[in-house]
Amino acid sequence: MLVGYSSSSEEENEVIQNGKRKGEHLQSDDSSLDNKRSKKEAGCLLKVTRLQSVTDSKKSSSHAKGEEARPLQKCFLEQRARLPLPGSVLNMFKETEEKEVFEDSTQYGGRIRSFAHERGNWATYVYLPYLAEDESLELADQLISGAGSHGVSLTRMEEFHISLSQTVILRHHWIEPFILSLKEGLASGRRFLCVADRLKVYTNQERTRTFLGLEVRAGHAQMLEMVRAIDRTMQEFNLSTFHQNPSFHISLAWCVGDCSESLRGCFQELQTIVDDFEDSASLLRFSGHEIRCKSGNKFFSFPLL
Repeated sequence: MLVGYSSSSEEENEVIQNGKRKGEHLQSDDSSLDNKRSKKEAGCLLKVTRLQSVTDSKKSSSHAKGEEARPLQKCFLEQRARLPLPGSVLNMFKETEEKEVFEDSTQYGGRIRSFAHERGNWATYVYLPYLAEDESLELADQLISGAGSHGVSLTRMEEFHISLSQTVILRHHWIEPFILSLKEGLASGRRFLCVADRLKVYTNQERTRTFLGLEVRAGHAQMLEMVRAIDRTMQEFNLSTFHQNPSFHISLAWCVGDCSESLRGCFQELQTIVDDFEDSASLLRFSGHEIRCKSGNKFFSFPLL
């Protein structure tokens, strides 16, 4: 609505020149002003709408933060007020744990672990394999029978080999770099002849097991060379190296406990069994053509040149 509106003389002249009445010009101006006012009001309404939208957005954001904060605070309070687990849950795996301990002490003929079993630890050792033939098994059985006649009960070994390292513990993520290091150290190793025909009695460091074995007479120097390469890998991983003055041997049979004195009492008789065994000269000569490593249930082979 326009109050006290009057046009200037220039505007009147413009109206007269255009052949239009003043009222018509005023009417046109009124319509134009109404349009402008409508646009202005629409603009204001748009600004108010946008402002309201921004305000609502901020409120929504603030509300969302409040919603997020409340559950976090609730979780924190619930954690502080958490009730103890029932005994049935705490004892869910007790039977399994007790079974593992039980198996460690009595399974496999009563053998005792040299170190505690721990999940993720892999018992690892390096050795020279000896592929037993039927004649080798027969010789082992005759020695077991001879020891048994003197009151020593022996059990035949499941496999025959010559140890080139102590048994050490590897974490799973160490296995690959450990094997790569062994491969590099043994890359230049050459095949050699072994002769193992001299009977000897051994015990482990804890003296919890006794072994009847055949000591290696020929091939000792070549095995020492292999051990030096293996020891370098052991030192790289801060693991125990092999014995200072090793007696390389093939273990044929074993028993629980320290029975070394009892076996030495019939030692000469047992050595005679080895000397008189048919084809013993060829049986106890073999080629060292590869080195192997056993880590847990994994086997790795390093062929010699």
